[in-house]
Amino acid sequence: MRFSRLFCYTLKEAPKDAVTPSHIYLIRGGYIKQVAAGIYDFAPLGKIVLDNIRDIIKKEMDNSGAQEVMLSFITPYELWEETGRAKKYGDELLRIEDRKGNKFVLSPTNEESVVDLVRSYVKSYKQLPINLYQINLKFRDEARPRFGLLRGREFIMKDAYSFHKDEEDLDREFNLMEETYKKIFSKMGLDFRVVEADSGAIGGSGSKEFMVLANTGEDDIVVCSKCDYAANIEVAKRKTIKKENPIKTETIEEVYTPNKKTIEEVCEFLGIDPFFSIKAVVKKAIFDDKEEIVVFFVRGTDTLEETKAKNAIGAIDLADASEEEIKKAGLVPGFIGPFGIPSNIKYVIDDDLRMAEELVCGANKKDYHIKGAGLLDANLLGNLTIYRDIAAVKEGDLCPKCGKPLKITKGIEVGHIFKLGDVYSKPMNATFLDENGKAKPFIMGCYGIGVSRLIAAAIEQNHDDKGIIWPKEIAPFVVDIIIGDVKKENQVKFAENLYEKLKNENIKVLLDDRKERFGVKINDFELLGFPYAVIVGKKLKDGIVEIRDRRSDEKIEVKSNEVFDFLKEKLKKD
Repeated sequence: MRFSRLFCYTLKEAPKDAVTPSHIYLIRGGYIKQVAAGIYDFAPLGKIVLDNIRDIIKKEMDNSGAQEVMLSFITPYELWEETGRAKKYGDELLRIEDRKGNKFVLSPTNEESVVDLVRSYVKSYKQLPINLYQINLKFRDEARPRFGLLRGREFIMKDAYSFHKDEEDLDREFNLMEETYKKIFSKMGLDFRVVEADSGAIGGSGSKEFMVLANTGEDDIVVCSKCDYAANIEVAKRKTIKKENPIKTETIEEVYTPNKKTIEEVCEFLGIDPFFSIKAVVKKAIFDDKEEIVVFFVRGTDTLEETKAKNAIGAIDLADASEEEIKKAGLVPGFIGPFGIPSNIKYVIDDDLRMAEELVCGANKKDYHIKGAGLLDANLLGNLTIYRDIAAVKEGDLCPKCGKPLKITKGIEVGHIFKLGDVYSKPMNATFLDENGKAKPFIMGCYGIGVSRLIAAAIEQNHDDKGIIWPKEIAPFVVDIIIGDVKKENQVKFAENLYEKLKNENIKVLLDDRKERFGVKINDFELLGFPYAVIVGKKLKDGIVEIRDRRSDEKIEVKSNEVFDFLKEKLKKD
């Protein structure tokens, strides 16, 4: 492609709402154009990157045995009613009607559609397993679309759905998809981690996320400093630490703690380590048909992890409870503890506190705390005491696998695989006949990749203050031949010849033949992020051209008659 004919218009400034590097550089580089909030057009350069990513995904998915389909972007609303997600999905599901009053949704995901497709044709275990995938448009009506392609309303996604006769075969496919995803992201030249994750609104049991590491990521990832353990903060675990309280109390006693409500105030007042205290976190739990006050108890040195807490009680969501709501429930704000808590209050205790001794906690009585409390004696607690892992893992906590310190880093979710089981097949009455002729619901898996999001994620991981630094595997062009002065016939002739030779070798090459100043061309090269530039300038008369490496900013002078072979060898090694 010749730059003089390329539909590409770079900008010096980005829109004020563009704050992340990917959003700024994609707009400034003319890769995308905003149409509306969270909706973007892809210009030629953006479409090339999108296609490069798509090609890598398609090749590896095909190699895995999955088969490509294309499901309708508009899905009948009645399918979503079958699974109950029509109501559960909330306002992010965009509902529409046609001229005849028939209801539809713009698909944010396609579990219902693919189940409807498979149940129409697959009737026997002999037709299983099947893995169907598509790379298609999706729409999620985000309340606050932001960060460009990272959190848009309209996006392109690769979603795959597998169907099996039993859990054992699902496990096999799940593991195959994990390995396939590793190949995909490795071939894109990305630094990523596979992490344990929460299934969220999709449902099901086991789930893993694929995170591109980047400082601007929205997700906190817990990674081990020594082994391969990695997990999203929402499900991360840690090794339980056993510590003995040096302060011994012969009997459990109530102590007067006037106006001491916070962990810091109480522990300072009593002269104890906050590790040996119990913190009460009161939330308003939202269920399908009701709301109720729930108390979560964690160590004084810990914080509540809300996704874990929500899952522990099967709630749809958690909200902060006001002081008025807490009092109305019969609780005493600032002095809440697990002993003597009103019988009508549901509560959960963090697993880390199981069997713990010599603790300080609220006495459920104004201005009083209990000292020397222990969770060894179940009789002190209610019969329905629930222990769950509800504390958030902290930097420095110990790895559950090897015991070494854990670190917290940032990541961008670009892929997610789920074991769905019969969450969708059962309510949709999607069944097959097993070996005994008995009807059973399909056992399903679900495997997603954010295709358009990957463009932004790659930039968040690969950029500097000048612009994008594309991994060569997904770059729109790998080599940018810059003619220093298009009025110089020798420069034009040499550049044209090199351009044709590289094209014939199927190397993605751009010839910058524009009648622009050299500085403009270099600035565009750095902004647009092509891996290499070949600068054909004044030194050509001495038989020298310059090759510039965008990532390292290294400048190498090469003899003009050797530059073609030099580039071929360099691209082969990289």
